[in-house]
Order: sequence, then structure tokens, then C-alpha cells
Amino acid sequence: MTNLDPRSLIAMAGFMAAMMALVLYFMRRYYPPSIHGIGHWTVAPLMWLVATVLFSGRGVFPDLLSLVAANTLLLLGTTAYYIGCRRFLGHGGGWGLWGGIAALSALLFTWLTYVHPNYPMRLGSFTGLMICVYAANLRFLLRHGGNRFPVRLVEVVLVLHVAVLLVRLASTLLGKAGSDLMEPSLYQTLYVGAYVLTVLMLSIGAVLMATDRLTTELQHLATHDALTHTLNRRALLERFEDELVRYARTGRGPAIMMLDLDHFKTVNDTLGHQHGDAVLVHFVQSTQAVLRRGDRLGRYGGEEFMVLLPETDLDAARSVAQRIHTAAASGHALDCQLSIGVTTWQGPGDTLDAMLARADKALYQAKAQGRNQTCTA
Repeated sequence: MTNLDPRSLIAMAGFMAAMMALVLYFMRRYYPPSIHGIGHWTVAPLMWLVATVLFSGRGVFPDLLSLVAANTLLLLGTTAYYIGCRRFLGHGGGWGLWGGIAALSALLFTWLTYVHPNYPMRLGSFTGLMICVYAANLRFLLRHGGNRFPVRLVEVVLVLHVAVLLVRLASTLLGKAGSDLMEPSLYQTLYVGAYVLTVLMLSIGAVLMATDRLTTELQHLATHDALTHTLNRRALLERFEDELVRYARTGRGPAIMMLDLDHFKTVNDTLGHQHGDAVLVHFVQSTQAVLRRGDRLGRYGGEEFMVLLPETDLDAARSVAQRIHTAAASGHALDCQLSIGVTTWQGPGDTLDAMLARADKALYQAKAQGRNQTCTA
């Protein structure tokens, strides 16, 4: 273990950083722009790669590059990864504070290399700064990252590497830092080996987080209407089927509402399709505001919508319909009138097709009786 050459481990870290930077670069090019942070995650292993090249050039490159610039780039790469996590989760900021700290650290490393050469102090300062950046990223992910596996993986990697850095800092304070990074000692081998694994695992964590987000977005696109962001017809019918199976066991069935915006074609023909789209979006927003937490709204097609009301009898369904009518005519410039057909579950023998037929019949009855009203079946 102690005979392992730190240069070989550093070269391995550089190779891994180069491969992961390439993967993240192509992800940034081909993944949807709605997935933020990939660009920062791409920059991070690139900085780590350049840092490893400079570290490996000790004795060939001047100390300004192989010591000062290398340490600063490692710190900046770790900062870029942290900023990438912030951007990925929809948060800004970060560069002002940590970029300023990285700039000041470059001055500190220069001082401890040229003015007052002191390897243990330089090592301790760098280790302490890395612990701070990792800890900031860990704290942020624990507060905002949720429970998805890729985020948890990154959190575990951060915890483990912070532990390694704390051991390294403690050994430095105890006078066991050694005399040089390239010294083939047990401490240096363990630290550089941990760094190699951290570069790899953090990059893999970034790939997994972005891929998990892409999967989530694709699932959303497959089940939601692109304009109104409500459930689409297929997803809504699947949800209805699932609810009917559950209610067949519990004996407490749902109500179904079919909603159709009155004279919507006239709106499109006279005011244009963009105005019509705005009416649909506003209608969905105002309707969702008055629905109960468990209710499900979906776009059935065109200007026709459906609502699933779990465990709801006819009187309660009429009450919900009245709230929707009130919300749809509240006085906003995009408000509209609508007709609603309502039906309720009629026992274990009832089916989705039968409920849809009754709701549709009630809807056309509302239209035939003058529109802008609710009928039941």
C-alpha cells in the first residue's frame, strides 16, 4: 500500500475526470435545457483534470502552476460542482462567496509557497477549505435535495470524503503531514486514493441526478397535457380505472364530472388561438384552486375536461360543480362559461365506460337546456 506512487493515482484521477467530463459535456448538449446545472458539473471534472495534470508535473512545471494553480483549480472545481447542485435544484447564488474564497486562497497558497514556504500549513489550509465547500454542498442537498437515490448517493460520497479530509487535517495538525504530496507514504496514498474515488463517484452522482430528472420529465410529458399541465386523457382514464378497482373493495365510489367550455370555437375564431390557449390555462388554474386535494382534473380533448372526485356522493359533486362555475365567471378577462355533466358510482357492477357515458349524456343535457349549468345522470 505504501509503495503506491501518488503520481499514478493522480494520473488515474485525471483519466476518470476526463471521461466523466466528456460524458457530462454530451449530456449538456443533448439533455433538455430545463435540466439546469449540467454545465457546472461539466466544468468541475475539467478543472479537476487540469489540476491533476499540474500536480503530476511537479518538478517540471513551476510551483506557481504545480502548487498554487493546482490547489486553486481543485477548490474551484469543487465549488463548480456545488454551484451545479444549486442550479440543478433551482437555486441561484454561490459564486460570489465561494469564488471570492477561492481567489483569496490563491493568494494564501502563493504566500505559503514563495514568501513563507510551509507545506503543512498550506496542506492544512487547503484541506480546511475543501471541507468547508463539501460541507456547504452537503448541507444544501440535505435541505433541498429530497429523497431520490442519486442525491442520497452524492450525500454519502460527500460525508465519506469529508471524513477522510478531517483525518487528513488531524494528521497535519499532529505533525504527520509529511514533506510533499508526492511522498509515497500511507497517509498520502489513502488521501489520493480517496480523491480518485470521490472524483469518480461525484461525477457518477451528477450523471444519475440528471438522468433521474430526465426520466421524471419524460414521465410527466407522457401523462400530462403540454398546454395546461393537467393529466392527459390516457393518464386520467388509467387513474379512473385504478380508483374504481379500489372503490369496488371499499364500497365508497367516486363521482365523475365532464366539463365543456361553452362557445369556445367562437373564442378561437374571433380572438385567435393564442387567446383561446390563455383561456384554457386560466380555466384550469381557477378550477384547480377550488378542487379538493384528492380531486383530479384532466384534459379530455380540445376544450373538454374531466374531473375525478374520490368518495363523493351526488350532493357533494353538485357543490364542487357550483364552485367551478363561480370560479369560471369571477370577472377576469379570460373567464368563460361552461357546461358540466355529473354522475356517481352506482355500485360494484358499475364500469368506467358506463360512468363516462352517463356523464357525457348529462353534459349534452346541460348544453341542450341553455349551457352554463350542471346536469346529473
